[in-house]
Amino acid sequence: MFQMNDLCNIDAHLSRRTLLTAAGGSLFLGPLAQRLAAAETAGGKKERPKSVILLWLEGGPSQLETFDPHPGGLIGGQTKAIATSVKGIEFADTIPQLAEQMQYAALIRSVTGKEGDHERAVYNIKTGYRPDPTLVHPSLGAIVCHNSDIGAEIPRHVSILPGNSPSRGGYLGANYDAFKVYDPANRVPDVVSGIEKTRYDARVDDLLEIAEAKFTRRRLIGSDSKRTLHAATTQRALTMMTSDQLDAFDVSKEPATVRESFGDTPFGRGCLAAARLIDVGVRCVEVTLSGWDSHINNYSLQSSACKILDGAAASLIKLLKERDLFDSTIVVIGGEFGRTPTINPAEGRDHWPHGFSMLLAGCGVRQGVAHGETAGDSDQKPEDPTKMIKDPVAISDVHATILKALRVDYTVQLQTPIGRPMYISEGKPIETVLA
Repeated sequence: MFQMNDLCNIDAHLSRRTLLTAAGGSLFLGPLAQRLAAAETAGGKKERPKSVILLWLEGGPSQLETFDPHPGGLIGGQTKAIATSVKGIEFADTIPQLAEQMQYAALIRSVTGKEGDHERAVYNIKTGYRPDPTLVHPSLGAIVCHNSDIGAEIPRHVSILPGNSPSRGGYLGANYDAFKVYDPANRVPDVVSGIEKTRYDARVDDLLEIAEAKFTRRRLIGSDSKRTLHAATTQRALTMMTSDQLDAFDVSKEPATVRESFGDTPFGRGCLAAARLIDVGVRCVEVTLSGWDSHINNYSLQSSACKILDGAAASLIKLLKERDLFDSTIVVIGGEFGRTPTINPAEGRDHWPHGFSMLLAGCGVRQGVAHGETAGDSDQKPEDPTKMIKDPVAISDVHATILKALRVDYTVQLQTPIGRPMYISEGKPIETVLA
């Protein structure tokens, strides 16, 4: 078992302190280093570290309006099915561009959980564990960063357009929390000095030195008067402020044709920024698209959200392939649960953690395959829809699958701050979707 580094929980407020928190959290290099990025090919060339992009569909996307249509009747509603680029696999007609990318993806149609509440289900999907009042588990991105020593000068775990539950470091420490940014059309706040270089250098050399000396006298680590976490965090923040890698957030540097393909939306720009961030060494990017909680007017709400998702997600897969990032990056598309097979009196679908869909594409993933299925007569109300699932998989299994694709040893045990041993994942990989 491995002992975690517990240097975390920096106080953070306002502009400078917000930056220090970002640097102290997302720039910290994990103690389980070299699991992902130090692998070398036979010729001695280092492989690109494995990364993950999570397209988070906040609110619960309907599998029936996206990846698992059952046209017509009580189950299918107004949604029609269309062919994908893989024979025998159909998508909803709401996502035609993603349907063309199915040849590069693996679809899981039988994800089954036990949480029907938004907050609890989000926790379950993002960590692979159900909520535990005695422990906060790390999110997928935190695990990936914890297992990689090759990082960037900017935060390695980034959440774009963070929703109600941004990914956290959990018991690994706040230093693995996602660095939160919003619409990439705007500059990342609190990372540009705003003054000319001579004055900036003077402040760093003089004023900051005085402030750090006073801080050091009050908060020491052990007996070393020079070594405080705050000083190290400040240095990482200064590195970030002067890094050329900050340009990765600026999607305006892309050609107009590329930007247009992702769509003129915050989510589209977030997906484009995600590819740029992965290219400079960020290990995990989460991009959130809300608007999927369709208890009323399900078809209208789901269709509107799909219009935003479709072009952005399809363009992301294409761009990763064009820039030689696809084989080292896994793209995960999903939300906290699906929607009910039946349509309620308000023309909506309610929460449904039984037999919903997630799409995986990229490194370690078999291409053009589907695992599991949901069935039933679309003209009859199912007596027990949970029995309509073929080859169900647990949420923990999805996590183990993603981690194995990323070459993370999901069987490793970590020590929590109170000495409690915890497996990174308790699931089993879904071998049918792994390359």
